[in-house]
Amino acid sequence: MKDTQEKKKIPQMTITRLAQYLNCLSLLPKEHYIEISSKELAAKIELKPTQIRQDFHHFGGFGQAGYRYKVKDLIAGLERILGLDRQQNMIVIGVGHLGQALANYRNFEKLGLRLVGLFDLNPRLIGITIRDVRVRDIDEIPQIVYQEDVSMGIIATPAEAAQKTADLLISAGIKGIWNFSPVMVTGPQDIIIQNEHLSVGLMTLSYRLKQAKKPVLIPEH
Repeated sequence: MKDTQEKKKIPQMTITRLAQYLNCLSLLPKEHYIEISSKELAAKIELKPTQIRQDFHHFGGFGQAGYRYKVKDLIAGLERILGLDRQQNMIVIGVGHLGQALANYRNFEKLGLRLVGLFDLNPRLIGITIRDVRVRDIDEIPQIVYQEDVSMGIIATPAEAAQKTADLLISAGIKGIWNFSPVMVTGPQDIIIQNEHLSVGLMTLSYRLKQAKKPVLIPEH
């Protein structure tokens, strides 16, 4: 796979599916899956094998046509494409229930993410430690971003503070923002922002549950 291939404009849905492939492969029992076919992988994530081969084709195909993929090599290749083969330092802003849950999520390390800072405005939270990381006042964000070479900021603040927090992160030099607040935040074109709409996901699930329910028939008297 050549770097020039990865610099092509790849559809966002392709990148999303690559993450799904990697997640599925990482959960496979290693002793049973030394190799895997596109058909086997497709069956596990309910896709067509042709879709998987088409996605892999963007990056050189991961092997010869007609042969099974070596799982170890496939995982390594996907990790490299998704940038998970290098460590990135991150900080969390907003240490309420959601922020603490994110800070305690140990799988971040497996994804190459290292928590180096926690920040909040609440004086009751400033000074406590979560996984050996001390909660600091948000005024210290620029200093920590510089000292720790932070590339990602996670926003877990209330809605009213989200955009102001994003602006602070951008001015501090953060290039990637993962926003978990219930509003969309924006920034300059060179800033990469991922808005996670948890409430939208919940509403979508609620609608699908409603549609799946069978109507209750009331007997006539």
